[in-house]
Amino acid sequence: MAGWQDVVTEWASGDGRVSKTWAAGNLIGGTFRQSVSGRTLPVLAPATNEDIGTIPRSTAADVQDAVDAAAKALPAWRATPPEQRSKLMYAIADRLEQRLWELARLESLDQGKPVSLAGEMDIPRSIANFRYFAGAVLHTVDGAYTMPDAINYTQYTPIGIAGLITPWNLPLYLLTWKVAPALAAGNCIVAKPSEMTPFTATALAEILAEVLPAGVFNLVHGLGGECGQAIVEHPLIKAVSFTGGTVTGRRVAATAAPMFKKLSLELGGKNATVVFADCDWGAAVETAVRAGFSNQGEICLCGSRLLVERSIHDKFVAAMVAQLRALFRPGDPRSSSMGALVSREHLQKVKSYITLARDLGGKIECGGEAPKLHAPWNRGNFLQPTIITGLAIDSRPAVEEIFGPVVTVHPFDTVQDAIRMANATQYGLAGSVWTTNLNKGHAVAQGIESGMIWVNCWLQRDLRVHFGGVKNSGVGREGGRLSLDFFSESKNICVKINSKL
Repeated sequence: MAGWQDVVTEWASGDGRVSKTWAAGNLIGGTFRQSVSGRTLPVLAPATNEDIGTIPRSTAADVQDAVDAAAKALPAWRATPPEQRSKLMYAIADRLEQRLWELARLESLDQGKPVSLAGEMDIPRSIANFRYFAGAVLHTVDGAYTMPDAINYTQYTPIGIAGLITPWNLPLYLLTWKVAPALAAGNCIVAKPSEMTPFTATALAEILAEVLPAGVFNLVHGLGGECGQAIVEHPLIKAVSFTGGTVTGRRVAATAAPMFKKLSLELGGKNATVVFADCDWGAAVETAVRAGFSNQGEICLCGSRLLVERSIHDKFVAAMVAQLRALFRPGDPRSSSMGALVSREHLQKVKSYITLARDLGGKIECGGEAPKLHAPWNRGNFLQPTIITGLAIDSRPAVEEIFGPVVTVHPFDTVQDAIRMANATQYGLAGSVWTTNLNKGHAVAQGIESGMIWVNCWLQRDLRVHFGGVKNSGVGREGGRLSLDFFSESKNICVKINSKL
């Protein structure tokens, strides 16, 4: 079996086919190993559906080994001064940066996204996550509250062992978003990436094994119902941070809540992009296209419900179609601007919504079919980016999370209509508003039931601000100090002061 660098080199330099495969392992107690059972799961390249390796099919026995390793490492790690933890995290960031384009190619091979996107967004953001929290842990401010005869202050301590479960759409990006604050706060970790996109998590584990003491970070691969469930229900894992689908999130909550674990759930989204007639036309068109189709539409923050003021609706749709064809062309992810969907099953799910939209009377303005590609890409999970008009705002394609390159467009007449339509879904993660009238922008942003709203922009993220949704988009908030707080226990200490000398 080859290493991941060998597989990536062959894929990057050849015709897209690979003959080498990588047997990734679990990282437990500083050592890479296969599962206790010896069973494995295959890993497929979404762009070709070729076998590119295996991962361990871990169960509760492997999770127990990982928890034992974390528990052994915890006393020394939680006692490590923040200054030392910060230095180690900066070292991790530096090593990620040294391998940036190698990791970008690995992410593309494993997830299907374009190499350019992984190299310009996913891996740089992963590096930024470590650097941000390496600095943040040294610059937190803990206020004290004085009384005439006492003073109160807050002590923050690590929560202990954290369980981290991450999805397949932004594999390294979202794993590091959880790992960095958990480490900075002094915790040990048992993490499980998606079994569909496990490779950059394992590459990260190699770096962490080089930098951190053994057992501080542990990685176990496997299926959600076997490995993930074992993490959530383990009594020594005191906090669970999960990013994934709403249905799975319900199961996580049902297990963790009776055990009184700390729980953070970042779940699905069906986000509205609201465009008024007084928008900055060029910026609104281009960003609406990016918001709908970046990463093949496989981003929880994608603007997949486009609400356009009626007076500009037809013109805006035509402009989007033209811009879409110019910006996003699916194909070879090593050079194209749009990659493959993560799996055949997910491709079929997305296509089923397009079929449903047709059955409901929707008009396919563009896309809706597989692109014509040469071998080996003709075996991949590719779909032309699709814009649909003519659907009712409460139709299933307009309110359910498709999580693919499909955007539905709906006209509105008034500000009140726009807000009502934006809120006509079970989700409430994000959204964007486009208008040059900032009073209107504020009013609409405040009226939309979502955890995050952008006005005249999209995906402009500051790591200091909170991240999370309302309704069925999740529970809890991450980002900045809130992430450090989630991975910490706080204690108020009140000291009596005798003012008489």
